[in-house]
Amino acid sequence: MTPVPMSKLIVIDDDPTGSQTVHGCPLLLSWRVEALVEGLQHPAHVLFILANTRALPWRDAEARLRSICRNLRQALSQLNLEDWQLVSRGDSTLRSHFPLDAQVLSQELGPFAVLFVLPAFLPGGRTTVGGHHFLHGQPVHLSSYARDSRFGYRTSCLAAWVEQKSGGRIPQTTVTRLHWQEDGNRLLTRLASLPQGAVVTVDASEPEHLHRFGQLMQRRRQQGHQDLCWGAASLIDALVDPGPQILTGRDWAGLRRRDAWGLQPGVILVGSHQPGADRQLAKLLTAPSVKGLEIPLEGLRQGLAPAQLAPSLAAALGHALQQERRTVALYTSRGERLRGDEAGQLALAEAVAQLQEMVLDPLCSSLGYVISKGGSTSDTLLRRVLGLDRVALRGQVMPGISLVQPAAPLGQAGLPVICVPGNMGTDETLLDLHQLMEPEHSLTPGCPGIQAPSWPRPEGRRSITVGFP
Repeated sequence: MTPVPMSKLIVIDDDPTGSQTVHGCPLLLSWRVEALVEGLQHPAHVLFILANTRALPWRDAEARLRSICRNLRQALSQLNLEDWQLVSRGDSTLRSHFPLDAQVLSQELGPFAVLFVLPAFLPGGRTTVGGHHFLHGQPVHLSSYARDSRFGYRTSCLAAWVEQKSGGRIPQTTVTRLHWQEDGNRLLTRLASLPQGAVVTVDASEPEHLHRFGQLMQRRRQQGHQDLCWGAASLIDALVDPGPQILTGRDWAGLRRRDAWGLQPGVILVGSHQPGADRQLAKLLTAPSVKGLEIPLEGLRQGLAPAQLAPSLAAALGHALQQERRTVALYTSRGERLRGDEAGQLALAEAVAQLQEMVLDPLCSSLGYVISKGGSTSDTLLRRVLGLDRVALRGQVMPGISLVQPAAPLGQAGLPVICVPGNMGTDETLLDLHQLMEPEHSLTPGCPGIQAPSWPRPEGRRSITVGFP
């Protein structure tokens, strides 16, 4: 794909796992002006700002987005940078704060001529055909994601979805569909006739559609239009070419940290409660090389403080890592436990985050690597446990699954963290990733690591339960 000529593609991501199609760029967990200036000066064409707003209630998400945008405006002004494209990577199988994120970005950094909505994510089997969104060929509103207790929806028709999510403020009759039966000049003419701020959904079911969308956006910039794009990670692919990925195959296992006794074990965090995550965990726990350690959500629901549960969990985790030298799957109790009103869900999620922080913080030096399943779980790890304000995106260990690594002092290795979106992977994905980082436990003799399939699909116990104190 020909790179789109722009100084910087700026992606404001509502979840830490959205950098699923690129590599070699910085991911910022801080939006201080000085951090943004440094990020914009990085030689990579793409800059990600990990806002994690999907984990916040509506008003807090809005406040965070406004803070990011205002600091970003200052950073752009300091650098006198005018040639930039903004993307709101705010989609997880149509679950998001949309249209809040797009509206705030338009108010603070716009106005924008057109809001393009492109939720297709080809590595995950998500396509848009005829204005309708599909997951492996099935209408997405029939999936478990549509029944999400916070961000559920009732339709796979994107125009109707826009109307539903906007509370009727954007009627579906005003939403335009972009398809690829028209030639480029006719598309440009039709788009130019739309009123400012019009919403345009984009059909995409194959890489060629993404390529054509990238070309279309390039021509619109040449015509002087500044647009806002909202969607999934394949949208980033359409707008910029990151070039060939350097790390592949056995290189990933080479990032695993060592201590005086050799290669260190890892921790596999499973916080996502999607059905596919349950199946991935069950498969992972069949591996003799992995010990399961359960975080009992019922105790938190019954009012126990995280500090009451943390000592027993930390002791069990520490023993497995330091004495047994064994990798641990640390997971929350299975099943959808976050139902109820939004305030109750978010309070329980915050208690889980505090507990994760208390348990992992004193043991970070004992870790060779981390695999983190779920966006909020990954954000807690990177931002709160490791205390990071930025990480480097090393690349995709499998399509749609990123490995990030913080900077480390000279002579030391940064902890490699594999971020697995809650809606990504086959039943074997977590086990495959564990064996990729620990090829000595691969089921294939002599195999240096699991080779990733070309198109992993989204979803589809020998363990210890630490009881209440």
